[in-house]
Amino acid sequence: MRKHLLTLEAKLFRNAVEDAKPIATDQAEPFRRRPPPVPIVQPPELSEQPRRATLAEAEIETGDYLLFSRAGVQKRLLADLQRGHMEVGLELDLHGLTTAHAERILDEFLRDCARRDVRCALIIHGKGGRSPEQPPVLKHKLNYWLRLYDEVLAFCSATRRDGGTGALYLLLRNPEKSRRGRRGY
Repeated sequence: MRKHLLTLEAKLFRNAVEDAKPIATDQAEPFRRRPPPVPIVQPPELSEQPRRATLAEAEIETGDYLLFSRAGVQKRLLADLQRGHMEVGLELDLHGLTTAHAERILDEFLRDCARRDVRCALIIHGKGGRSPEQPPVLKHKLNYWLRLYDEVLAFCSATRRDGGTGALYLLLRNPEKSRRGRRGY
């Protein structure tokens, strides 16, 4: 019975494909490359924007506890930063310095963090004990300056063991992801 079914199936198949014509070549169609994308031409006023975002220092409020994160930073990662659960790669102590000197040192420090592939850093700025009637100067300046650096994804006041509200944890852009993006992986 089984042999009879196979013969019937073969006959049905031949009837279904009897008007088919053989292909002229037995090779696959050659690979076709996509044309490269054409960039959209931007108006001159849009393409001349500075690398750093413009932000007025007066727009920034500095409270006792500092907390900042860019859009896209995961809540779990920010929570780990706030709890002090991330390993600190480098530390910088700025308290007691002038603002001009502190800004130069901060710039060098962030470049050094990028060179050493540091993901989390600690900056000690002090609590402003030298100016009791005024808010802490370096704390306010850091709250402003750090927002201007693209490599700074988030920052928050440190835990008590690392300086409390007189220090900041910084979450820096993952250097491995930055390199992959630049190389086109």
